[in-house]
Amino acid sequence: MKTPTLICSTAFSVFLHKHCPVVSECFSPTPWCWGGRLQTLVCAVLKSRPPVKYHNELIRTADGGQISLDWVYNEASAPYPESSTRPTVLILPGITGNSKQPYVLHAVSQATRRGYRCVVFNNRGAAGEELLTPLTYCAANTADLECVVQHVKGLFPKAPVLGAGVSMGGMLLLNYLARKRTQSGMVAGLTISVPFDAQESSVSMEEPLNWLLFNKILAMGLCRTVSRHRKILEKVVDVDYVLKSRTIREFDERFTIVQFGYKSSLEYYRDASPGKKLPTTAVPILCLNAADDPFSPQNAFPLTIVQGLPNVALLLTAHGGHIAFLDGLFPRGETYMERLFGQFIQAVFEHPKDINKACGIKEEQMS
Repeated sequence: MKTPTLICSTAFSVFLHKHCPVVSECFSPTPWCWGGRLQTLVCAVLKSRPPVKYHNELIRTADGGQISLDWVYNEASAPYPESSTRPTVLILPGITGNSKQPYVLHAVSQATRRGYRCVVFNNRGAAGEELLTPLTYCAANTADLECVVQHVKGLFPKAPVLGAGVSMGGMLLLNYLARKRTQSGMVAGLTISVPFDAQESSVSMEEPLNWLLFNKILAMGLCRTVSRHRKILEKVVDVDYVLKSRTIREFDERFTIVQFGYKSSLEYYRDASPGKKLPTTAVPILCLNAADDPFSPQNAFPLTIVQGLPNVALLLTAHGGHIAFLDGLFPRGETYMERLFGQFIQAVFEHPKDINKACGIKEEQMS
């Protein structure tokens, strides 16, 4: 049992300890589920799925594509009966995920019970919708996310938006916040199990056991998406060659870099890695990571960078795996990860002036 390590400025630390008491709690992983790999696997099998009723919306992009958004408008919200000012949590799932993942359903549950609205940004082709153009997604390309934020802000211009990204969704969110700076349209960001360095993550995932347990399965999931959209994607890639990929790196070399114009997977991984871009972000950001996460190795955590930033906090647990953080004897429901999610979004929405002051952000900076 050990208290997580919180790396951030003194002012941000004071704010988090006051409004997110879970950061002060000792995190003790489920006794029979200690290691990072086991946490990750057990979570994928055991995690419950809270009932969530979505309203789907398809929006068009400038290049003729479409993006699937899943909304929970939460019209019965007691704290925020006015739809125009009801805070919105924009959720970005992981590399092969969508709005149906258990961690997304739990996040939606945490947000809606506090009175907030949720919208899940499903990457192109990842939620069953048709691909209208031969283009999918990657961790470095933030054009679709920018389109989604503009759409959400257009519908509810007076409502604050918080971005919450999980794994690759966190990479996309951090890259977006770094690129847009004060013009992000978001009041804060939250990431869970984000890989800060894509190259180091790839190396870790190619270790024999990690390849067998995780990498191979994720590569198969990516290939299934390509296969499902074969008819349109074969216009730009050799689909049969892509479908032979047995690792994420192979998939990226045969598909992703071709789609997005990179010369190599290394060039793409450098562009996709958000760790070194954190200094250009301009909103409060909290990142939750576990030291035993096989997807996001500890040696790639940007500790020195975060220590010098007023607006970024890195919360590190010794155990927790990837998108797991299981505690309690039978961890099917709410765990440490969900408690932090709920407390942080509430802290941001209910104490906006306090968190901006703690992070050295002036009101006129916010868009």
